[in-house]
Amino acid sequence: MDLLLPTLVAVVALISILITPKAKGEGAFFQGLSPAGSTPGLLMLVFSQVTTWIFARSLMNAAILGFYYGVWGTLAYAIYYLSFLTGGLIIDDLRFRKGYASIQAFLGDRFGAWGMRCYNFVVGVRLLSEVFANLLVIGILFGAAGSGSYALAVVGLAAVTLLYSMLGGLHASLRTDLFQMLIFVLVLGLLMGVTVAGGHVTLENLFFKPFEFDQPGPILMLVALLQIWSYPMHDPVMMDRGFLADRQTTRRSFLHAAWVSAVCILLFGGLGVLAGAQAAAGEAMTAVLTRVLGDMPMLLFNAALVISAMSTLDSTLSSSAKLVVVDIRMLPPTLQSGRWVMALFMLLGLLLVFAGNKDLFSAVAVSGTASLYLAPVIFFSLWGGRERIPLWSYLGSFLLAMSGAALYFVESTGYTQWLGEWHKYTKLLFISLTVLSLGCLMFWVGDRQSRSLRSVAVNAVEA
Repeated sequence: MDLLLPTLVAVVALISILITPKAKGEGAFFQGLSPAGSTPGLLMLVFSQVTTWIFARSLMNAAILGFYYGVWGTLAYAIYYLSFLTGGLIIDDLRFRKGYASIQAFLGDRFGAWGMRCYNFVVGVRLLSEVFANLLVIGILFGAAGSGSYALAVVGLAAVTLLYSMLGGLHASLRTDLFQMLIFVLVLGLLMGVTVAGGHVTLENLFFKPFEFDQPGPILMLVALLQIWSYPMHDPVMMDRGFLADRQTTRRSFLHAAWVSAVCILLFGGLGVLAGAQAAAGEAMTAVLTRVLGDMPMLLFNAALVISAMSTLDSTLSSSAKLVVVDIRMLPPTLQSGRWVMALFMLLGLLLVFAGNKDLFSAVAVSGTASLYLAPVIFFSLWGGRERIPLWSYLGSFLLAMSGAALYFVESTGYTQWLGEWHKYTKLLFISLTVLSLGCLMFWVGDRQSRSLRSVAVNAVEA
């Protein structure tokens, strides 16, 4: 049994390498074009969207939140997947109505060089956190932190994923996403079948935690509802897939990705809920699941995590290469440049795994809080059509969100207690509300100021 998971991972990795066509041009490597020059179809795009967002960290987070906070914790995490709906609206407006080829082009047009610099910083940190978090989950599955099996699993999977990512770039990521998603759905279906057949799915187990508004689960649901407006715009993996196909295919891909990914998260997170309902005091989630379900279902549980980690890592590396080479233009737009960037991001991710924070959800919460600086950009500059918001409003919102993200990090990790003894998710709700409200206020004041100045200028000319 101990050899089954490494064997399964090796087989999936080998097939991923074999089905990866070597990119022969920048179109395939950075834009996901097929060797014939065609864009991805609906099924490939939907499966790629889904499998890159139901990554290993998300599956583990959904299960852990269900374990501790019941179905409300898992539901809170599933709400984040409404980001596909808001993300689809953002892409449709920005690309198809306003004609921009990237987020950077839009922000540069509205706020100049600083508009792009702030955004590139946020998405760079986001991409690096994805590499780190998914490698971390792999290590946890194969051994205790610091053990030989832990290090071997992390480095081995990193090397394999980096290999086929460097070969084919974004087109390789799309192809392997399709294959890995099919395997994931099969594994998840088998796991659900075993769980239901075992008689563990009961209303009593699913609702072992009652709904209480002041508890962490419901509070986290409110946090998610605040952050989904800006969360997709700061995720380059999702946004990059919004610039690959025609308008109808793109719209449908975001819509279908929303419900498919939410269902997958709810099903997988439900395992954590069932474990939490049957856990003894101090018992870990994986120990409960092994005791309740048995060894073979836990093999499927771990396999789903590994496969999702691979699918996310290759997409993250592809977006990293596009960010540095195409969007920021720090390096010549060549395949070699893209491959060097992939290697650098993987190396930095490995360094964080062996020296970084081990709280998986903290990366999501910090990232989501940082992304809130984009909410007023979306509300006022994109959807609201306000084209003359002053730079100070944008920079003020950015600095406010960075401060909020940093504050949540030090509060949730116990470095400070400036916000008192509240639960960390209550603190997160307070910080998110503050950042969102004050950011929008800055944009409103900036818009009023801009309109007043224009009015004065017009009156002066007429006089």
